[in-house]
Amino acid sequence: MSGGVDSSVAAALLHAEGYEVVGLTMKTWDHATTGGKAEARTRQIGCCTLEAMNDARAVAVRLGFPHYVVDLREEFGDTVVERFTSEYLAGRTPNPCVLCNTHVKWDALLRRADALGCGRIATGHYARVDRDPENGRWYVRRGVDRSKDQSYALWGVAQEHLARTILPLGGRTKPEIRRLAADMGLEHVASKPDSYEICFIPDDDYRSFLRRQAPEATASLEGGPIVYGPTGRVVGRHAGFPFYTVGQRRGLDVAIGEAVYVIDIDAASNTISVGPREWLDGRVIAARGLVFGAADNLVEERRVTAQVRYRDAGAPALARQTGDDDLEVVFETARAAPAPGQAVVVYDGDAVLAGAWIRAVETAARSRGWDEMVPLRVLGTQVPGHR
Repeated sequence: MSGGVDSSVAAALLHAEGYEVVGLTMKTWDHATTGGKAEARTRQIGCCTLEAMNDARAVAVRLGFPHYVVDLREEFGDTVVERFTSEYLAGRTPNPCVLCNTHVKWDALLRRADALGCGRIATGHYARVDRDPENGRWYVRRGVDRSKDQSYALWGVAQEHLARTILPLGGRTKPEIRRLAADMGLEHVASKPDSYEICFIPDDDYRSFLRRQAPEATASLEGGPIVYGPTGRVVGRHAGFPFYTVGQRRGLDVAIGEAVYVIDIDAASNTISVGPREWLDGRVIAARGLVFGAADNLVEERRVTAQVRYRDAGAPALARQTGDDDLEVVFETARAAPAPGQAVVVYDGDAVLAGAWIRAVETAARSRGWDEMVPLRVLGTQVPGHR
């Protein structure tokens, strides 16, 4: 229970259905002791604030079930914050929400549930859990409210954890949830705004966060060339490649008579490549860390809908395994700015078949006469067989 409207109504619905509910609020991060802008520390936003914990407790008290605060800062720091920092330092764009769901909100939380004698866990995610009657596999399905669907961020949850999961909001819409909160007498959470920032960076200033988390590493990486795509012409200097993301346009301080975007970050050479918007488009994605949902394998090439970011609508593609832990996704038409470090999730209808971490993208350079393919790169090296 985060203290927001979604998890509060999820708990209330289960309580009304007769479940024996125990409310748990996770303390994952301490903003007051880790720096950041004073405004963000004093504004009661994001997770782990005293206001959020009190709001969650007030819901539990009103409905008459116990509530506890569980300290998961160690697990969160080890699996989410450290990975977030190391990915940026490697020139990739991380997705902390997937890591948090997989390793904290499910794995670590289920261990606490076991200690309390609870058989299942429930969250306020807008997604659904189902089971295939033929192969017996548990999988995540899209939520009915597509504008709030969170299935993309749940692809990494393990089978044994999905089997113990209840998602009460998956078949409802956000406006319906707010109305239910008001009807249930939970007015103090019914109108709370949604939070969109990274929970442990409430001021949304990840560059300052990285400097605080890894001061020596970030200082040593400051200064390097910004080059113009395949030509290799130096057009500027960057302030440290971890402070840039693929697809970024603002803050490049490059003036060459046209708008340019970050199209590649090469950590090995401390170089950022920029180019026109079209150069960001990618059709072929290589991914690793494969986790299956409704599918038990993708050895045979399969038509899917593939999604490369949370707010992505998804697009037709072909997906196939290229190894026990590897997935290749080829889109029918190029997608905008798929980035190493993010996740690619493949669907059959609204069912999550599998997901994996993007490790390389084949992008097209089609502007100013360039009609070749920028080589598929994995951490600064070309992947054999791809052009």
